Amino acid sequence: MNLPNKLTLLRICIVPFMVASLLIPFNAPVHFLIAGLLFGAASLTDFFDGKIAREKNLITDFGKFADPLADKILVISAMVCFVALDICDPVLVILVLFREFAVTSIRLVAASKGSVIAANIWGKVKTVTQIVAIVAVFVFQFFLELCAVLPIPSEITASLGFWLYFAGEVLLWISGVFAVLSGIIYIKDNKDCIKNR
Repeated sequence: MNLPNKLTLLRICIVPFMVASLLIPFNAPVHFLIAGLLFGAASLTDFFDGKIAREKNLITDFGKFADPLADKILVISAMVCFVALDICDPVLVILVLFREFAVTSIRLVAASKGSVIAANIWGKVKTVTQIVAIVAVFVFQFFLELCAVLPIPSEITASLGFWLYFAGEVLLWISGVFAVLSGIIYIKDNKDCIKNR
């Protein structure tokens, strides 16, 4: 197995530790910091596996399949945890899951016909906006939990909480719009795979 594929697998292996850091209660606000650092490290593997694969001509069918799968596992795990922590709208996660199931279904149909469909530019844009939004939420939540343990007046903390929660929701919904848009484009570009013949 080449280095890019090992980085992809590492991204998947980081996910359980990120989830545990988010959902197991311990020493707030450290858990958002740890989970955010793990998410950031996993996101960096996404950048490096693609870069190395292209530069060293190490692109494989496994990589074409596993790289977008690892992205989905990482992003959806973070968003589901945000829903559990009441910092993300579940409707948004349902839309993202619908998009991912649709795209994965087309990939499976293509694979059954002997084709491998690589991610397109819109899929990359979707992934980048999701990573930016999720990192922002980690930063906002860490900052809010830090404020809660510092001697800051409760009115200021409450106001900050509202605006940071609102900013996080906006960023997550922007990423959701790109997810849906990229899914529509993906289905349109690969509609031949699902046509009846």
